[in-house]
Formats: sequence, structure tokens, C-alpha cells
Amino acid sequence: MGCCGIFLLSASCLQQPIMTREREIYKVTLVGSAGNVVLLVFKFMAGWLGHSSAMMADAVHSLSDFLTDVMVLVFVHISAKSQDESHDYGHGKFETIASFLIGLALLAAATGIVVSGGARLVGWWSGEQLEAPGLLALWAALISILVKEILYHYTVRRGHALESQAMIANAWHHRSDALSSIGAALGIGGAILLGHRWTVLDPLASILVGLMLVRVAVQLLRTSVGDLTEQSLPRETEDEILSLIESFPDVRQPHNLRTRRIGNRIAIEAHVRMDGALSLRLVHDRATAIEHALKERFGSQTHVSIHMEPVKEC
Repeated sequence: MGCCGIFLLSASCLQQPIMTREREIYKVTLVGSAGNVVLLVFKFMAGWLGHSSAMMADAVHSLSDFLTDVMVLVFVHISAKSQDESHDYGHGKFETIASFLIGLALLAAATGIVVSGGARLVGWWSGEQLEAPGLLALWAALISILVKEILYHYTVRRGHALESQAMIANAWHHRSDALSSIGAALGIGGAILLGHRWTVLDPLASILVGLMLVRVAVQLLRTSVGDLTEQSLPRETEDEILSLIESFPDVRQPHNLRTRRIGNRIAIEAHVRMDGALSLRLVHDRATAIEHALKERFGSQTHVSIHMEPVKEC
């Protein structure tokens, strides 16, 4: 086989895992989006017919879930592209952008829920009579809890397996929807079971749901902003990298370590000192061995740059 044939075979082998990963993300996201479509229609109908602001708020959250599914499908396709002339480090950051937009969408939905629930609460405080929610709204909340918990566990498990930030963020969107449904169920159930005087529990539940979603959104935004601003990997990860480098013979004083995350992969750059009397071949082979070890530990797509220096004479 000629050099050209070997190159094409290698490129095909590298592209196959990327395409397999992209298809798997699509599959998981489509399962979640199908569940979101069914739930958002059911919740809107149950909230409207059941006269429940908590359920309407929950329905808005399911709508935001569906929109973020669309974001994941679009941005994961872009991030799966290999490096080109305009993106020397690949397109992995687009997946981080998707996580950031998911966080923004969740924050916007949560803010709207809190404001809407607050308006109803003010109306009740001013003497407005709130309509008691119906049993249909309660059943919708209970069904949503079950469905969204199943989708959360399915999505987060596959997200970790595929090392996809966007999928993990989307999984937490499923989990936050389940949590909001729990709050809605408590408020709706309390308003139904405790009588007309306690109908205020319904808007109170919607406010509680909104505040929980704000917290989740802030966590997602903090992570994605950190990656977009080239935040270093955690200290324990960097310590592990230095220990791995120092485990090689003849290698001394690894320094100038720089790390960051590029979508679902990481970048590692470090300076390493070796005896200046060693042959260039040996030094090159040692740098290559370190690179392979780091890729074996942190993934084959890890960007590794090792700069070798001669040991400084005392």
C-alpha cells in the first residue's frame, strides 16, 4: 500500500469514531426531543384546562427543553467537523457555545416563570381570588416527573460516555424539568387537597420552580463561560498531568504547563527539560512517548504540545 493509501486509511479511521459519536448524539437528542414535544403539548393543555399557573410554567420549561434540543443538533454537527484552515484546533468550541446558549435559554425561561408567579402572588395578596387547579394538572405533573427522570438518566449516561458537554447540559435540562414538575405537583396537589383558601400554593410552586431553574442555569453558564474564556483544567487534573510526565526516565522539571478545554476534548502544553548531551532522536522519542501516554489517559483527540529544553547548568 502506498503512502497515499496509508494516509486515506488513517483519515478514514479517525473520521469513523467522530461520525459514530455524532450519530449517537443525534439519536439520544432526538429521543429527548420527542419526549419534550409530547410533554409540552400535554402540559399546556393540562395547565389551560386545569387552571394551573404552575403547570403552565412547567409547560414553558418543556418548550425551552425542545428548543435546546434543536440547538444541540445544530451545534454538535458543526463541532464534529475536523480541523481546517480556518480552525486549526477543530470546531469543538461550537459545542461549548451550545451549552452556553442552553444555559441562557434556561435562565430566560426561569426568569419568566418567577415573574409570572410573582404577579399572581401579588394579585392574591391584593384580594384577587385564584382559581383552584384541576386533577388533570396534577396528573400531568406526575407523568412529567417520571418521563423526565428517565430521559435525564439516559442522556447523562450517554453524555458522559461520549464526553459531550452539550449532551450533559441537556441532560440537566431534563433533570431541572423533573424538579420543576415536583414543585408543580406539590403546589397543585396542595391547592386541590387543602381547599380553596390554599390556591395560593399554585403560584408559590411556580416561583419555587423558577428559582430552582435559575440555579441550574447559572451553573451551566459558569462552566461554559469558563471553557470559552480558556479556563485551566482543575488543579488535580494538572497535577496528574505533571506526575505522568515526570514518570518517564531522563525527564526533569516539567514546567510552563498550560491546559484548557476545546469542546469535548482538552489541550495540554508543557515544557520539559532533559540532559542536553542526549541525542536528538532519543529526546524526540521521549516527547512522542509522553504525547501518546497523555492521549491514552485523556483521549485520542487530546491536543498535546511538548517543548523539550536542555537542563540548565548550575
